[in-house]
Amino acid sequence: MIDITDVRQAAERLRGQVFATPFVASRTLSDIAGAQIFLKFENLQFTASFKERGACNKLVQLTADERARGVIAMSAGNHAQGVAYHAQRLGLRAVIVMPRFTPGVKVERTRGFGAEVVLHGDTLDEARTHALALAQQQGLVFVHPYDDEAIVAGQGTVGLEMLEAEPDLDALVIAVGGGGLIAGIATAARALKPGIDIVGVQTVRFPGMYNAIKHTQHPQGHSTIAEGIAVGTPGRITQEIIAQQVNDLVLVDEGDIEHAIVMLLEIEKTLVEGAGAAGLAALLKYPDRFRGKKVGLVLCGGNIDPLLLSAIIERGMVRAGRLARVRVSARDVPGSLARITAIVSEAGANIDEVHHQRAFTTLSAQNVEIELVIQTRGREHIAAVLQALHNAGFEAEEQK
Repeated sequence: MIDITDVRQAAERLRGQVFATPFVASRTLSDIAGAQIFLKFENLQFTASFKERGACNKLVQLTADERARGVIAMSAGNHAQGVAYHAQRLGLRAVIVMPRFTPGVKVERTRGFGAEVVLHGDTLDEARTHALALAQQQGLVFVHPYDDEAIVAGQGTVGLEMLEAEPDLDALVIAVGGGGLIAGIATAARALKPGIDIVGVQTVRFPGMYNAIKHTQHPQGHSTIAEGIAVGTPGRITQEIIAQQVNDLVLVDEGDIEHAIVMLLEIEKTLVEGAGAAGLAALLKYPDRFRGKKVGLVLCGGNIDPLLLSAIIERGMVRAGRLARVRVSARDVPGSLARITAIVSEAGANIDEVHHQRAFTTLSAQNVEIELVIQTRGREHIAAVLQALHNAGFEAEEQK
C-alpha cells in the first residue's frame, strides 16, 4: 500500500504540470446544508477532471522502453482525456478504449488530444477486457484508471492540497467509482489528520465498492447520469485502502445527483458532471451526519453532455416548481384560449408550450382540454395561477 510519502513525491512530480485548483468555502451551500462546506474545483483542470493527476504521475515514471512502446487506457472519458493530454505533452503514443455509451463531448476531446480512440463494449468491464487484449497484441503499457499505485498516489495530491489549505477540516465526502480518488485522498488525509471523517459516495445504480466493503448485495444497474463512477468491478488496491482508511460509504440516487448539479450551476455558477456532484448530493441527502461540521467536497469533473445538462436543468426547474404543466378545461369556442393565456399572463407566469386536446379526452364534444407548460417563480406562484383560472370560471389543475 502507498503512504503519505508516495503522495508527496507525486505532488513534486506534478508541480507545474497540473493545476493546483482552488479550495474555497461556499457560504450559500453552507447555509442550506447546515455545515461549513468547502469545494475543491477539480472541474477547472485543463481536462476538466482530477484524473489527469494520476495519469501524469504514472506517465512521467515510465521507463525509456515503455515510453517508446506507448500507452493504452480504458475509460468512460475523464481518465481517457488525462492520459491522452499528458501523453501528447510527453510525446507518447496513446490508445484509448471507451465504452460505446460514452458522451460525445468526452470522445471528441480525447481525440482532440491526439489519442487513437477505440469504441468497444457497453460497460467499462468490456472496454477493459478489449484494452488488455490490444495492450498484449501491440506491446502497449496499460494505464489503469484506478487500480495502480502511481495513479492512486497522483489522485491523493487532491487531499494533500485540501488539508494544506484547511487543516481543521472535520470530514471529506468523496465520489467513488473504482476508488482511485478516495483511496489517494484517504491515504494523505489519514496521515495528516488521523481523526478526520472520510465518507465515500456511490450511486444506487453502481454500488460495487459499497457492496464489497459492506458485504451487501445491492443490484447493479445499466446506466447512470454519473457515468464517471459507473464502475462494476472495484479495484483490488483501492478496495484494500478504502477498507482500512475510509469511515463509511453511502448511496445516492439519480434525483439526488440531478438536484446537486443544478444547485452547483445556479449557486456556484460552476458546471459539474454527475460524478462531480455526488459529494454534494450525499451531503444534502444525509444532512444530520454533517451538521455543524467543516466539510470538504471534491467537484471531481465537469465533462457533461450538453443535451444531458439541458434535460437535468429542465427537470430541476420542475422539481423546484419553476416549470409547471397545467391542464385547463374550456368551451371550444373562439376566444377561450385568448382568455386563458391572458389570465396566466396577468398572474405573472410565462407560457412555454400550449397543447389542445380534443379527441383523447373524457370531456364533452363541445369542450377542449388545454395543456399549458408555464414558467413560474415557485410553488406559491403555481397556486396563484390556478386560483386566477378558477376565479375566471375555468377548471384547472397542475399535472404532476
